[in-house]
Amino acid sequence: MGSLYLVATPIGNLEDVSARALRVLREASLIAAEDTRQTRKLLSHYNIHTPLISYHEHSQARRLENILEKLDGADVALVSDAGTPALNDPGFELVRLAIERGYTVTPVPGACAPIAALVVSGLPTDKFLYLGYLPHKAGDRQRFLKQIAGQPYTLIFLESPHRLIPALVDLGMILGDRDIAIARELTKLHEQVYRGKISAAQAFYADREILGEITLVVAGYQPEPEKWDEQRLHSEISAGLAQGEAPAKIASRLASISGWPRREIYRMLTNIT
Repeated sequence: MGSLYLVATPIGNLEDVSARALRVLREASLIAAEDTRQTRKLLSHYNIHTPLISYHEHSQARRLENILEKLDGADVALVSDAGTPALNDPGFELVRLAIERGYTVTPVPGACAPIAALVVSGLPTDKFLYLGYLPHKAGDRQRFLKQIAGQPYTLIFLESPHRLIPALVDLGMILGDRDIAIARELTKLHEQVYRGKISAAQAFYADREILGEITLVVAGYQPEPEKWDEQRLHSEISAGLAQGEAPAKIASRLASISGWPRREIYRMLTNIT
């Protein structure tokens, strides 16, 4: 009985493939690929001649049994058009059936656009939600965003270039003007990571041609801190000054916990000093 290998492939730069992945692709009896044209570029670059068949949403039904039959006596490698297979592609169904029928399913990890975008975003990485593609229609997208608006975790979405501006409008309207990172063409020649507020991102991309694969990383919901009364704020300012803390540092520190704007705190500081 063979094994099904889930082989991560580069999301752009062909150097981003592991030695193990190349070995598995060479030794497998068959490679099932979401996009055979993309996979052939990789195989040709590394002089790999393993038989290749298409396995995508339109060929899924007729290919499933063929691949599972092949697994009876040989190893099969599953790849997506780029990145880690079975994320937002029909590989999930093959994996599920292979597990149900007792085949060994083994990951060969590597490139993954959502994780790559997350780690370069500058947003918290300890807790996050990967939510795939946003709904295409505005009404569906807005309803979906309302359902997750209160989640405190960093949010990761995929988006197409022609829907980026409408998506940013809805993100700002439903989630508020949060921090966002927009990762485009990761690992490719024209890689770009935009970081800023959602409103600023709307302005930045409004008059630009938008091309390539896009991953959106959005800050999670953070409730506004309960606003301190003025007496408590004055007391904390005085304590900071008594300890020799710099006024700018006091203003920044207290703005993050007091519910008061930094400029108001700094104004009080200048009056005290």
